[in-house]
Amino acid sequence: MAKKLIIKNRIDPSEMVINDKLIYLNRVSKVVKGGKRLSFSALVVAGDGNGHVGIGMGKSNEVPDAINKAGVVARKNMIEIRLAGTTIPYETIVKYGAAKVLMKPASPGTGIIAGGSVRAVVEAAGIKDILTKSMGSANKINVAKATLLGLSQLKDPKAELARRKGTLQESQEVAGD
Repeated sequence: MAKKLIIKNRIDPSEMVINDKLIYLNRVSKVVKGGKRLSFSALVVAGDGNGHVGIGMGKSNEVPDAINKAGVVARKNMIEIRLAGTTIPYETIVKYGAAKVLMKPASPGTGIIAGGSVRAVVEAAGIKDILTKSMGSANKINVAKATLLGLSQLKDPKAELARRKGTLQESQEVAGD
């Protein structure tokens, strides 16, 4: 059974200037009575370079059609991510399938220390300084989905601290009564 990437904070990309980048193109064949029937699957990342990014898969009998379908799906699945200047707010480790991705914030001027699918996703998101490590599976699709999942789970540290302090104060007030 296939895993489904579930992300809550999707956005409308209609007003943004979006750049698409092909991450992975795969030729697949189905063996039928008359021989092999070839088709193509494509993985595309779409982003505006300003905190919005999405990935999509497309399949078709022709390469351009598969890429176009993947681009449409990537635009439809775009999310907004939290940035702290030119990097991410805090370190995170995310697992999707057998792919595991570690992302750490980096000081300004470090650049993007990442490879493959992770680099494509963070560049499309507009992150300029980040340290990453891809562990486990090298499957480009699962690594890209793990990266997107990790970026979607990032929260604003100040808002999260305020929320936690608020619940802490409420629980102390209830205990004091």
